[in-house]
Amino acid sequence: MGLVLLIRWLWEPSTGSPSKGSESALDILKKRYARGEIIKEEFEEKKKDLL
Repeated sequence: MGLVLLIRWLWEPSTGSPSKGSESALDILKKRYARGEIIKEEFEEKKKDLL
């Protein structure tokens, strides 16, 4: 997950400050869990890494 977020962060153009529409890594993680892309154990593990 961290690698995916790093690639996404590097790929998107940087404006110097986050826009109002940008999502936090935790928000993205929550959406992935809600869509069933990751299981609960993976969600909890990655959430601990972010917090």
